[in-house]
Amino acid sequence: MADLARLGAKPCLVIGRAGMDLYADPPGTPIEAATRFTSALGGSSANIAVALTRAGGQAALLTCVSDDAVGRFCLAQLDACGVDRAHVRASGGEARNSLAVVETRLEDCQSVIYRNGAADFDMTTADVQAVDYDRFGALITTGTVLAREPSRTATFRAFELARAAKLPLIFDIDYRPYSWRSAAEAADVYSRAAALCDVIVGNDVEFGFMAGDPRLGLEKARSLGAQIVIYKMGEKGAITVTASGEIRTGIYHTETLKPTGAGDAFLGNLVASLAQGRTVEEAVLHGSAAAAIVVSRVACAPAMPTREELDRFIALHSGPTLA
Repeated sequence: MADLARLGAKPCLVIGRAGMDLYADPPGTPIEAATRFTSALGGSSANIAVALTRAGGQAALLTCVSDDAVGRFCLAQLDACGVDRAHVRASGGEARNSLAVVETRLEDCQSVIYRNGAADFDMTTADVQAVDYDRFGALITTGTVLAREPSRTATFRAFELARAAKLPLIFDIDYRPYSWRSAAEAADVYSRAAALCDVIVGNDVEFGFMAGDPRLGLEKARSLGAQIVIYKMGEKGAITVTASGEIRTGIYHTETLKPTGAGDAFLGNLVASLAQGRTVEEAVLHGSAAAAIVVSRVACAPAMPTREELDRFIALHSGPTLA
């Protein structure tokens, strides 16, 4: 097992997509009625990297973006957010950046995601082998990177290289059915990845899918054997499984504007809190508080709280509560 204490010593390397999000404006407007949109950096891995940096950590992104204006938008936004993009490669040809058209509303929120010929799936073994893993304190990846080749093989190679450098491997299941050819393929690949990782985070639906039965999700989480497995249950809070036992935690309530971005905020702040020396339970609660903040704001990456904002939120809010 990798030493999680290494998290506090060096930046984290995050593998996966950066994209452009277009939000129907003003907030509350349905996409089909919108005549105006605002842009923001998005993509689960980019969001996690931004969450980490805003929480006081350091993060680098490893991915590909399209060699066009949308790809350059993502690069500029990564720079503005303080995310190291030395390992982000522009991919030409027909590759196109991930694009999401999203609403800021809670009920029946539509998020239309364009992933045809996604540039981030062009990440190759050469890309991951060009990284000096000794520079980093952990490797973080989301399950989306495993949905297509050559990204899948490249990611498993990155796991090997990171493990050789004694980095903790942190895996956000992040199951997006539209990216996969079949649920069976996804479950098999995710199980292979989870078996290699030290920290695994997912929700009850994702663990249930991996188990092949929605009723067996918690049993699946308990069986994985990682140092930390976090089984999120939405409004019911989370169950964190460790070698020392299980921890049940609740959520912080806020005035929610939208459902998106919570998982990325949770993971980024979980890792940042562990890096700052907090206990596992404290780190989970910080992740939960960050998730509550993000769903009360417009967009995802720009909505990630700073460390000061998070501390103030926790100090002023009662909770967390269990459903």
